[in-house]
Amino acid sequence: FESELRERILGMVPHIVIGERGDGFSDWQSLEKKVLQHPDVEAAAPFIDAQAMFRNRGYTKYGLLQGILPNKEAEVSIVDDYMIAGELDSLKPGEYGIILGISMASSLGVSLGDKVTILLADGATVSPAGISPRYKRFTVVGIFEVKSELDGMLAMIHIKDAAALTRKGNKVSSLRVTTNNVLNAAYTAFELRDIVGDRYYVSDWNYTHGTLFKAVQMEKKMMFILLAFIIAVAAFNIVSTLVMVVTDKQSDIAILRTLGASPSTIMKIFVVQGSLNGIIGTIIGVIGGVALATNLADVVAFIEELWGVQ
Repeated sequence: FESELRERILGMVPHIVIGERGDGFSDWQSLEKKVLQHPDVEAAAPFIDAQAMFRNRGYTKYGLLQGILPNKEAEVSIVDDYMIAGELDSLKPGEYGIILGISMASSLGVSLGDKVTILLADGATVSPAGISPRYKRFTVVGIFEVKSELDGMLAMIHIKDAAALTRKGNKVSSLRVTTNNVLNAAYTAFELRDIVGDRYYVSDWNYTHGTLFKAVQMEKKMMFILLAFIIAVAAFNIVSTLVMVVTDKQSDIAILRTLGASPSTIMKIFVVQGSLNGIIGTIIGVIGGVALATNLADVVAFIEELWGVQ
């Protein structure tokens, strides 16, 4: 479970983000060269991000809009491996294409070729009548599914289209960095602060998703304790059952001893009995456990239908 979380969430979320306080920066290429000098850094890519509202035929969805360079994004993200329709290279500058997560696409009722209107507060037009958000219609050119929360809150467009929409010109919001050891990202970020200097801020995924993985670690510890108690109870049941069998069979043991059976032979009889109980129980448990796990959704649906509960 932790491995799947790490792959699907941290494969999409930046391991490290480097940015400049304010409206962004334009010399991201020189910053990228500095960052790639660190031995633990695998790749880096610029992006523009903004909170946005997505609309289509009366359906509305709020989420995060990211402007990306498709060829660079493929180096720092797993999204290209989880495209279920279209491809990352379908994002072309000036064509205003957009890639959505499957949950967001489903909420908006769109598929490939449909139009989505994006409204942004960033770069809004100020007039005597008030503040008017910027909006632009985009064409859906791709849909991804990583089976995480990002499926319902993330949309991607080309970085040049994002710059035009947010009026950033040739600036980018931040530089996304991918490391070869995601669990060591905090230490790598600490070292990168010395490389990039005080002009930039450096943060890692622990600031955004650290709480989630701490909860997973706590859950693993609790599961270990619970399983230890379950195993202890099962072992006690087996031992107590064998002790009761020995007590119940004292007369039979005496007969066997009278007929010439040695203590080791009698011990082997009970060892074999205990082993058979363990082996048969293990086989039944494995078959039953696998069958239940693979059909859990159907079992839950059957119980809900049978008892009228959810």
